[in-house]
Amino acid sequence: MTHPLRYDRFRQFVGDLAELLERTSSEPEVLEHGAVLLQRLVSHDDWLPEIAAQPDPQRYQQFLLHADARQRFSVVSFIWGPGQRTPIHDHRVWGLIGMLRGAEFSQGFSRTADGRLAPDGAPVRLGPGQVEAVSPSVGDIHQVSNAFDDRVSISIHVYGANIGAVQRAVYSESGEEKPFISGYSNAGI
Repeated sequence: MTHPLRYDRFRQFVGDLAELLERTSSEPEVLEHGAVLLQRLVSHDDWLPEIAAQPDPQRYQQFLLHADARQRFSVVSFIWGPGQRTPIHDHRVWGLIGMLRGAEFSQGFSRTADGRLAPDGAPVRLGPGQVEAVSPSVGDIHQVSNAFDDRVSISIHVYGANIGAVQRAVYSESGEEKPFISGYSNAGI
């Protein structure tokens, strides 16, 4: 017997995050309290609809789950096929990443004196229920990869804007920026 999806969990998260953003625009507070809200959501794997959890054999998927009408935040499911990874990229807004299924690695990068990008510390491994923050103020350039070569992983990302419409950049290891706007895998659905 299959259990019904708990959409109420997601609706509660969206409402609580909207209330948090009504109370404060302080990024440290948003990251701290938003991480608690996201951790509460990703601690339960009974709310994400199957349509927003479909992998693609060629590339990771990014499904828009919610875009705030006032463009204050967006919530996206990232579906990582076996061995898939992003290019090195930035966000240019605050973000929270919460692991729902499987695991992923996030490798931070920083600029060297000659402008190149170099790994900044060891990769961070996120497992189910764990949350990590990104932003220009706490570290914004990273590369994310599925921790597994033999199964799908799913993470839930929350950003301080409609991230699919934000002009960002991917980077070569030499530090060269290439602008992009990501859009969403479920555009037009």
